[in-house]
Amino acid sequence: MACSWMQDPAEWLLGFIWAAYDDMCARPPLVDGRDLERSITQLLDHRIRQAMTGFEPFYIQHSPHERETMAAPPAQPPTYDLAFILLADERIMWPLEAKVLETPGTLAEYEKDIRDQFLTCRYAPFSSSGAMLGYLLSGTAIDALERIAAKLGCTLETVGNFPTRPHRVSRHFRSVPAGKTYPASFGCHHLVLDYPGLRRHRASTSDTEAKNGSRRSRGSSS
Repeated sequence: MACSWMQDPAEWLLGFIWAAYDDMCARPPLVDGRDLERSITQLLDHRIRQAMTGFEPFYIQHSPHERETMAAPPAQPPTYDLAFILLADERIMWPLEAKVLETPGTLAEYEKDIRDQFLTCRYAPFSSSGAMLGYLLSGTAIDALERIAAKLGCTLETVGNFPTRPHRVSRHFRSVPAGKTYPASFGCHHLVLDYPGLRRHRASTSDTEAKNGSRRSRGSSS
């Protein structure tokens, strides 16, 4: 069941991401710059639900936990930014991880999620593919995709269903833990979503001084 559902996620699942993104561009919502990555992802989640018919054999969830690869307690399970979850067996999730890209070259955390999470099977253990969402604040999406290819040292292939979108896929071979039968071949989809008008909120000197003053005041009153 898992293998048949995961066969071609680009055709079935990722169209909902692009529909949600198009809706955000057409009707820009208020995005909280203090928590940019989570704010954008939460807003996309709502719009993905609106794009779906309600008759799909899966649903979308923001911040679901992956208990298949959870270490022994008291460790916390891995948490995806978004995942499509199969109704027939809710252990089976097709995950999407999001990263804010200040520029096309700020890819350290983006690369880390791919190498340390997806390619170790800690993320997407039951799936032969998953996706990275790059929220690009400046520069061009094409430049970002070229930088991603260079960073990963591989070729990014175009995706037939989305030939005009900044959407590519890279092919990898994963390290499957001993005793597990997780898919070893893995396709990582890369979707670059442009948000040129957004900026991270950075605490100003006055904000920091106000917080420090508040702490000192609480300390003296106690």
